Order: sequence, then C-alpha cells, then structure tokens
Amino acid sequence: MISTYRRVVPVGARRLIAAHVDTVLREQFKSGIAAMTEMRGQLQRGRVARRHRQLLATRDSMVVSVNGKVRIAHVLPDATPLRARRSNLDEVAAALRAAGVDYFCVRSPYETSAAVAVREKDRQAVFRALREALRVRPGYVVPVRGNADPKESAVTGHGPRRQWKRVSASDVFRYAWYRTDRSGRLVLGVRYGCDIEFWRQEDDRLVSPRRNGVAESVPADEAAVEADESLFTDLAPLPEEQGPTPVRTRRAFAVGAVGRRSFPVDAVYTWVDGSDPHWLRQRARFSDLPYHDEAANAARYLSRDELRYSLRSLHLYAPWIRTIYLVTADQTPQWLNTDHPRIKVVSHRDIFRDPEVLPTFNSHAIESQLHRIEGLSEHFLYFNDDVILGQEILPQHFFLPNGLGKFYLSPALVPFGDLSAEDPPVAAAAKNNRRLIAERFGDHIVRKMKHVPHALHRSILREIETEFPEEHRRTAASRFRGVDDISVASSLHHYYAFHAGRSFPGEGLVYRYCDVGRPGVQRMLGRLLADRDVHVFCLNDTTSTQDEQGRRQSVMSRFLDEYFPVPSPFER
Repeated sequence: MISTYRRVVPVGARRLIAAHVDTVLREQFKSGIAAMTEMRGQLQRGRVARRHRQLLATRDSMVVSVNGKVRIAHVLPDATPLRARRSNLDEVAAALRAAGVDYFCVRSPYETSAAVAVREKDRQAVFRALREALRVRPGYVVPVRGNADPKESAVTGHGPRRQWKRVSASDVFRYAWYRTDRSGRLVLGVRYGCDIEFWRQEDDRLVSPRRNGVAESVPADEAAVEADESLFTDLAPLPEEQGPTPVRTRRAFAVGAVGRRSFPVDAVYTWVDGSDPHWLRQRARFSDLPYHDEAANAARYLSRDELRYSLRSLHLYAPWIRTIYLVTADQTPQWLNTDHPRIKVVSHRDIFRDPEVLPTFNSHAIESQLHRIEGLSEHFLYFNDDVILGQEILPQHFFLPNGLGKFYLSPALVPFGDLSAEDPPVAAAAKNNRRLIAERFGDHIVRKMKHVPHALHRSILREIETEFPEEHRRTAASRFRGVDDISVASSLHHYYAFHAGRSFPGEGLVYRYCDVGRPGVQRMLGRLLADRDVHVFCLNDTTSTQDEQGRRQSVMSRFLDEYFPVPSPFER
C-alpha cells in the first residue's frame, strides 16, 4: 500500500495531505489509491492473459506485475537470483546453438547478469535466433548502454519488428525471460538477464565492444573451452563447494585471475527458543543470580521465526556461503531441514571447554566459543538470527580475496567514562573491550559496530582467547550478560584484527536497523518492503512488553512473509 501511494501521489501532494488530513483519513486515502491501482493492474493482467491464452495454457507461465507494468513470467522451481541468471544464460545459449551461431561467455560488469560474446558478422543470425526463442517463450529485450545496468522500465518487449528496429544498432543487448515462483510473489526480471555482446574482428582478433575486466580481445580462431560459472560471477559458489557449473568460454576467461576469492566462507547463527518450557525451567533455576534488567527482558530471547526468514535471505542472496552452522542450547526449530548437507546444528556442549558453565543464557559467552566449532572455515560470517539480507550480497562485502576482513562502524558511540555497575551489558562490554585494546595497542575504541553479519577469522578468535585469558574465561562463565563481559565476535575481534593487519573498516554496505518495539515501525517496514534497496536489515526488539509481543509478532510475520514468500531448501 505504501509503495503504491508513494508511486502514484506526487511528493508535494503527499506533504499537503499530511499537513491537513488526520492519520485515519490519510490511511483511508492510501488504501483507496492502492485498491484502484490493484484493480487497474488486474485488468491489465487479464488483457495480457487473454492475448496469450494458448501459451499460458501450455507452458508453466503466468502474468505478473512489476513496478506497475504487466509482464509474462515463467515459473522456475526453487527460484533464486542465481538460478534466474543461469536460466537466462541457458535460454540464450540454446537458441544460439540451434542457429549454428558460435558464442563464448565473458565476464559481465554486473554480478547478477550473464554475458555472451558473438561475432559482429553474425548479428542478423543472432536476431533471428532470439526472435524465434522469444516467440516460443515470451521474453524481453533491452539495449545496454555504457555501464548502466538496464532498469525494468527500459524493457522494449517482444513481438512487432518495429520494436526490434529501435534497438538493432546497439553493440550490447540484454535478453531476459522473467522468472517467478509458483505463487507469483517472487519475480526476477531484467536484472538477471543475459547480455549479448557483438565482438568485431580486427585482423586475427575479436575485440570487445565494452570493458569486462579480463580481456579486451581474444584470438578469432581460438577453440572454445569450458570454465566454471564462479569465474564469471562472485554470486556463484566455488566449484569444490557445491559442484561445478561449466560454461563455454575462451582461454583468457578460464583462468583464476588475481583478485578472485579462493577460500570457503561459512555462516554461523546463534539461536534460542525463549518459549521452550525446558529452557525456561533451566533459566528459572538461576533466577537468583545478579544480572541487569536488560539481560532479563523476555523480548531478547523471543523467537519470531526470524531465523527461518534469515535463512531464506541467505539462500536467495548469498548462495556462495558453504556451510551454515546453527549454535543452540540443544534446541532445533521444528521446521529446520537438518538433513540438508549445508546445515549443521551445533550444541553449546560441543563448543564450551568447561561444561560446568552450562547452561548459559549469555550471548557474549556463546560468541566467545564460536572458534571451537568443528569443521568451521577460517573465514566466516557470524549472524544473529534477527540479521537478514535484503538483496544480493557478495563475498567482497566482507572479505578481500587475500583474506582481509571488513567491519562496519556504527555512528553510535561507546559511552565515555569508567565502567559502572549501572551500565547496560552492551555498554559494559564495549568499555571492557576499550580497556583491553588501549592496554594492548594504545588506541581507544570510540564507535560501536553495525548490526550486520560480522566477518570473522577463526584464528583471530583463538588469539584473543590466548591474549586475554582471564577476561575470556570470565565471559564464558557468566550465565547472564554481566558487567565483566567482553563482546568478542561483534566488536573486540574487529578492533584486534585491525591492529593485527587482518581487518579494516568497510564501506558500501547499505544497512537499516529497525527496533520493532518502537513507534512507527510499520512505516519503516513498509518502506523497506517497497524499496528493497538495502543489503542488510536488522529487526531487533529490546523494549516490547509481554502484552505487546502478540501485536509485534503479527506485524513482523506479515512483513517477512511478503519479503520472502518462497521457502528455502533449509526448511522441511
């Protein structure tokens, strides 16, 4: 509703409405705009469906709306951005092979789209082949100009020859068949298409019409070879991790150039079901221990199914992750597919050196033991279950190809002053971190970290335990967050690794923090859903009372189900 209202009503009119109309009438007006727009969309989809009735009846396709425009989309089982990219490449390659047109894959400037090179002299044969392919399975074609990724609104469509004439002189085209899941709610469009580049022949070489970062030209008569998909997009997993995906190319594009990631990256989640009766009984046994009120807030332990949707986001937007470790207090979500080869459930008992400190209800303590996970890669991302990916994300957002990590500083500051028994646990841990870094390196921590996936080095975590043994042991033994804790994974690691020359402050990660217990959260979630323009968002709740939790749950569930409608293979 919010996205429709913002798209249809100009900014000036929205401000005028906000200034003179009360909240209830404004919401009713938005609802009316949304209803009229939806009705218009239904009529447009109906017209397209009638026009292509025969095709839609014989193929697994449906009519969808994308940014107010009607498109035909083809159902793709287990639809993901990477699978949409692969499918569009496969469609183009099949059409070219059927027409006898030679081609080879090249590195695209865009991670989400594939690119295929053909000879300039084959231009007309390529057009004929792709026109026939689009006639059989309706898709869309758009010219690519410069280094700008084509937008949905730039699609010229398929069909009449006059539309092809407007784009026939371009050196690069993008062909895209829209992909969707069976519900039609996840739609993957032009961004995941396949570019065709027309390479001109100069003497005995073929020359690229645009830069690709690998080779500007190749020998004209060189034989084709096969190479793995991961050489052409950093969105793809390494072949040794999830199996090779070979593509046809030339020798220059089949080598692992300097700057390519060659190491695995795992993901680690910590999770607790705060409504589990056994867990609640265990926690009650230690209720006489001293702890800060914030550490006892039920909202901190409440599971709103964020983990389910965080895993959906990982499946969609970070397919390059190798193994996902879920660290729990011998709890497993009923919906989790523990038979999936990439899912490993790890008990606290498996990673804590001293079993006498268990059970623990302290996230600082649990995070201090992550390096003990058996089989964990040297480079890994640590997720809280309320941290969710909002769009495609790449390994280089977190690690350079040489292994250096990136951390993301928050504008929020660590409170100045000495440690106090009145400090909230998060502030106390930050002050303790600051003391350790100052004593070891002479610098003082002043900024907190953003609530994003934390890029960690297993070896650095081991070194921190060795370097600060007493603080590390005390944190591991603290059943609840306390004034003596250090926060190893979310802060101390990054500052220590920075001084060790292993990590540095990163930039370019678009991030939103949403406290779902604060007023106005529905407006913020609506904007997130409409724009889908952030890499990471965090849905945190440290303030909701018991009475408010049901309403917050409903708001969160609607938002997450709309953002991630398709179950991941990590669910039963």
